[in-house]
Amino acid sequence: METENHYWQRNMYILTFGNFIAGIGFSMVTPFLSLYITTLMHNNNTPTLHVALWTGIATSITYLISAIISPLWGKLADRQGRKLIILRASLGMAIVIGCMSIVSNVYELVILRGLQGIFSGYISNSNTLIATTAPSNKVGKALGTLTTGTVSGNLLGPLLGGILSQLWGFRIPFLITGLLLLTAFFLCLFFVKEEFTPVPKSAELSFKQVYHQLTAPKIIIGMCLTTFLIQTANNSINPIISLYVKQLMPHSSKVALISGIVTAMPGISSALLASKLGALGDHIGTKRVLIAGLVFATLIYIPQAFVTNVWQLMFLRFLVGISNAALLPQVQTILAKESPAKISGRIFGYNQSFMYSGNFAGPLLGACLSGAFGYAFVFLSTALLEFVNIIIVQKTSRTK
Repeated sequence: METENHYWQRNMYILTFGNFIAGIGFSMVTPFLSLYITTLMHNNNTPTLHVALWTGIATSITYLISAIISPLWGKLADRQGRKLIILRASLGMAIVIGCMSIVSNVYELVILRGLQGIFSGYISNSNTLIATTAPSNKVGKALGTLTTGTVSGNLLGPLLGGILSQLWGFRIPFLITGLLLLTAFFLCLFFVKEEFTPVPKSAELSFKQVYHQLTAPKIIIGMCLTTFLIQTANNSINPIISLYVKQLMPHSSKVALISGIVTAMPGISSALLASKLGALGDHIGTKRVLIAGLVFATLIYIPQAFVTNVWQLMFLRFLVGISNAALLPQVQTILAKESPAKISGRIFGYNQSFMYSGNFAGPLLGACLSGAFGYAFVFLSTALLEFVNIIIVQKTSRTK
């Protein structure tokens, strides 16, 4: 039993590092992408609208393609093994993101951002590999630890990208991230262990057959919808954070730095608590922790609409990270418990599509609502999304 524990725990720690780097790879460009695109257009007089348009395209294309292709990688993982897909994703992203440091125009950047979406699947297949190798009474804690890496990377990425670009220019962050992903590739290649027997293509299940393999399809569908709403809610704030901070600090010259800190605050608390709350879910019931996290998120987003200074906002964003720590890890634990092992890759792939769809829809929703009704309304609408999520979880999942 000691050997078995060492085996899955080693996998967990290595893949948590990889998830952290993958999260950074997807999010680090947030503070400087529009500035990088401006330099690639080789024209200081380029209209702001054109820069914003290309920034939107470069940002969204990664998540859009990831949402489309994630189920395909999940399907291949169920047939060939999860480690193979993790290796493909880490090596592919290492090359693609590294190449973003040498592009000469915006068209090359957009193509590479699209390729980054094609090489998705690291995070979902890391979750699947751990969910199928960890002891059943440790799944919540293990997935919580993995999610710590993902969420920390997603939320600390913008801060790291802003600092690196400030120190060494816009190209260096891409190169450093590529090298880190290459490190994650070799760590997985040499140290991650998976005992998997390939499944012949002739024995592969169709979508309809996958559906009939599920003992509780309503729960799986409910958790995918919950994932979409969680990510939509979290990401709806991203387009307005720096503008909201500027509104709260109209005469400050450090808006960019403070915005980076505010953006990073949820990642700090989430990294500290995700594993602990996952273990708590194993002990008292995963659904209870998930519901508690959604209730807390609903309550904590409302006062963010009425803050009067940036320190209040910073504190409330730190509390948002506590709710985040109780959300996605619990969803993934429920998926792991309700999915047969032979189709778990496909299920996690579907869930990853819903996650990326939320990453895509959230900023669009936040931008539209802030333009129409003001910044405060975005936080209130986010609270409403979290409340709707409570209803979905209550109606679609069972107490466990």
